[in-house]
Amino acid sequence: MKKKITAFAGSSSRHSINKQLTEYALRFFPESAYEINLLDLNDFEMPLFSVDKEKEQGYPEQAHRFLKEIGDADLIVCSLAEHNRSYSAAFKNLYDWCSRIEVKLFQHKPMLLMSTSPGGYGGGNVMNTAKTFFPQFAAYVLETFSLPKFHENFKEGKITDEEMNTRFEETIKRFQQQVEEGSYKEEGK
Repeated sequence: MKKKITAFAGSSSRHSINKQLTEYALRFFPESAYEINLLDLNDFEMPLFSVDKEKEQGYPEQAHRFLKEIGDADLIVCSLAEHNRSYSAAFKNLYDWCSRIEVKLFQHKPMLLMSTSPGGYGGGNVMNTAKTFFPQFAAYVLETFSLPKFHENFKEGKITDEEMNTRFEETIKRFQQQVEEGSYKEEGK
C-alpha cells in the first residue's frame, strides 16, 4: 500500500523558493510507493490569531482542514521560509490556530524538515527553531536539510551544486529508510 505524503512550504509566496525545494524533494518519492498531497498555504488563509477571535468566532474551517490533511498523512515533507529569522507570518498564523485546536498538531508523523533562503545561512534560524519546537507539537523530525544561497545553488528545478545535491539525496534516502523501518517510534524521537 502506498504511503501518503502531506507536503507544504511554510510560505504564501506564489514564487516561493521553499515550495520549489519541496517540489524537488518530492521527485525522490516514486509514485509507485507514495501518494503525494502538496498543499498551498494560500488555501489556508485565516484571520490573524487572537484569543478574542478564538472566543468570539471559534476555530476557522481552514485550521480543521489543515489538521485533517496532517492526520491523513503517513509522513510530512516541508520547507520553511525564514522571515526576519523566524517563521513566515502565514505559517505562524496557521501554526497558532491549529495548535489551539490540537496541541499535537503534527500528530506523531515522521517529518523531513527543510529550509532555504537567498542568503548563506539557508534559513538556518527558522530551521533551528523548528527542530526545537516541532517535536513538542508531536513531529518526529527524522532528517533536516538546509540549502544556502538558493539562487546560486538551485536552477531549472534542481540543486546544481553536486556536493549539496549528493548530501540532499542522502538525506532523503535516510529519511525514507527510517520511515520504512519505523524505528523512530520505538526510540521515542
